[in-house]
Amino acid sequence: MAPITSTYRLQLRPDAFTLRDAAAQVDYFEALGVSHLYLSPILTATSGSTHGYDVTDPTTVSEGLGGREALVELSHAVRSRGMGLIVDLVPNHVGVAKPRENAWWWDVLTHGQSSEYADFFDIDWADDNGANGAEGKLSLPVLGSPDDLDALTVEKDGEETLLAFYEHRFPVAAGTELGSPQEVHARQSYRLVPWNAGIINYRRFFAVNELAAVRQEDPKVFELCHRQVKSWVDEGLIDGVRIDHPDGLANPAEYLGRLRELIGPDQWLVIEKILGHTEPLDPLLPIDGTTGYDALNQLGGIFVDPAAELELTELSADLTGDDGDSTWLHHTERQFKRDTGRGDLAPEVRRLVRAIRRETGSRCSETELNDAVVVAIARMPVYRSDYSPLAGLAARIVGDMHELAPGHEAAFNVLAQSLVNGGEAAVRFQQVCGAVMAKSVEDRLFYRTARLVSRQEVGGNPASLAVSVAEFHLHNADRAKRWPRAMTSLSTHDTKRGEDVRARIGVVSQVPTLWSRMIREWEGVCPSPDPLTGLFLWQNIIGVWPADGSPASSLPELRERLHAYAEKAVRESGAKTSWNDPDVGFESAVHHWIDQVIDGPVADSVSEFVGRIARHGWSDSLGQKLLQLLGPGVPDVYQGTELWEDSLVDPDNRRVVDYAARRSLLESGAAPIDATGTAKLHLVRTALTLRRENPSWFDHGEYRPIFASGSGSGHLVGFSRGPAGDPPMVVALATRHSLGLSSHGWRDTRIDLPEGEWLDALSGQPVTSADARDVFAAGPCALLTRVC
Repeated sequence: MAPITSTYRLQLRPDAFTLRDAAAQVDYFEALGVSHLYLSPILTATSGSTHGYDVTDPTTVSEGLGGREALVELSHAVRSRGMGLIVDLVPNHVGVAKPRENAWWWDVLTHGQSSEYADFFDIDWADDNGANGAEGKLSLPVLGSPDDLDALTVEKDGEETLLAFYEHRFPVAAGTELGSPQEVHARQSYRLVPWNAGIINYRRFFAVNELAAVRQEDPKVFELCHRQVKSWVDEGLIDGVRIDHPDGLANPAEYLGRLRELIGPDQWLVIEKILGHTEPLDPLLPIDGTTGYDALNQLGGIFVDPAAELELTELSADLTGDDGDSTWLHHTERQFKRDTGRGDLAPEVRRLVRAIRRETGSRCSETELNDAVVVAIARMPVYRSDYSPLAGLAARIVGDMHELAPGHEAAFNVLAQSLVNGGEAAVRFQQVCGAVMAKSVEDRLFYRTARLVSRQEVGGNPASLAVSVAEFHLHNADRAKRWPRAMTSLSTHDTKRGEDVRARIGVVSQVPTLWSRMIREWEGVCPSPDPLTGLFLWQNIIGVWPADGSPASSLPELRERLHAYAEKAVRESGAKTSWNDPDVGFESAVHHWIDQVIDGPVADSVSEFVGRIARHGWSDSLGQKLLQLLGPGVPDVYQGTELWEDSLVDPDNRRVVDYAARRSLLESGAAPIDATGTAKLHLVRTALTLRRENPSWFDHGEYRPIFASGSGSGHLVGFSRGPAGDPPMVVALATRHSLGLSSHGWRDTRIDLPEGEWLDALSGQPVTSADARDVFAAGPCALLTRVC
């Protein structure tokens, strides 16, 4: 097995980039220095899916992606070049948007509780969320209103009888097909209900009705869902797996233990674990680490200037009434969690409460218990509290509530009793905590505050504007010691905006006074429909605005993408409109405003501002990339990010990559820092190749901070790497806060380089001096390798 020194993330799609398309680019990935390709889910998914996380058949490789034969071909192609494969697995849920495509789900709809797959899904057959007379039926939230039952029809498809509702098709059990469509519907093991009625009795992925959770705690389910995976390992096709959303499972630690036993000790195993702001990763888990959101937030924060905090806070407070500090964020987070627990995830909370009452025999009313559960979950600062480093957290939260809510002790006592019992209620409590956290924070709060949106990323803490050099090094040293094979990331399919967009937005922190003046001027000329929406979107607009002098009005694709992003952002925010209840008037005003920004009198001013900060955004992009690629952990390069990229949130970040353009630029070598992005491509290739050719320098290697002295010392962040116990072999140095530096230069700054002779692998020039002016003469980054 080839050492895993880096991964390159591929978003496979049946309509644009299949397994065979990936195989055709393997020589490019090899030339880039990549050691392993990291594939998005490859099991059979819902037809038309462009992401693969809605798996409909966990037992087969997607024919739309080329099937198992194409997977074998890709594996052989990478193996022939000394590379390997990592595959993304989705254990928590399956896709049910098109029921007929999911054989397990279809069988459950047909046969109800007598289906051999009834226990595969997490369904509450006994009680339909308080609906009378529907016990034993599976509720499907697909109707617009109860009156839509009148639109049902019965149709034949060969020998099969189907119940039809517009584009939806559902099975009709044998012997139940006679009578009106409504009478046929009444005889089925399922019932169609309004999508917004809150009548849902199967566990979902968060609040997504089209993704039904499966019970991996059942050995039968685990075996079937991992049969393909085991064959890939047994046949030597893959080298590791990434696990999607383990926090949704009944017992993540137990699941990961069984998975490790199945794949063996040598397979790389990383998990999409989103850690709380101060939460450590559980060292008892049999994994290599997380997928890197913790590293992403450190790498982004180190380039933000903390001196801007006061002015950015005042701007946000003046325009929106939100100062974005920790007090406001914590209060708002808890409020949003309470709203979610009583809204989108109310069915899950009610089911949890029923389990508590059933297990404890409590005489507390359902309302009292519901309130206690929602309040406790709202105060949970992590996705779930049953990992070993968090022992006692739930107890502290419940204990605090005794003090904060006197008179409600009985309900909290019952909740505590159910958690102590360790039964179904305890399991559901942890599962609901994670779902509430995701829906309230990532999918709402991060769209509802706007002090500096580049810091509002998955797993991030917007209250912490910047990361100090000392903190950065301590986190890196900890990763090098405890999790040297964890994945590190800058962009993923789930990031709210791409790495280069975040880097450019972050430069705002270096010119807070100018930024505040520009926002007020732009708002005066082209006022946004709502101040919060405006401040939020202005930052994203300047993050993707063309920096090569092209007028944004001449780029129809950019216009279309900004409209799509703005619509998603305002709906996720929920302040003025939402997915469930769109405000057409407000959304139309937002779209009109976007067009005014692009076509109107502020466009030239926006272009001028972007022209002023773009080069410094590129400097920060190169810096964070270098620190990620050579830092502790296994760096992942998200598809296409070897050049500048301007992606926003999904599905924008899953656009098809132009590999032909990248191939043509790959051999151009060192290049100036300009709009082509060739400088970034050169850095990525140089760093990845260095890692692949010298794995011992990085995997379990030494990590040592590098500092500087002199007037510009605060503008440097760097470290050395090398085999444990030996002198450093490589030094990574990056410029930070380059806009301020440009006014006075490095002057007397000297870098504390390790002893020896060094060559800058980026410029190809020997390092003859520790003077920062000399080290950074060729650009804002330096990658030094030992000559002797």
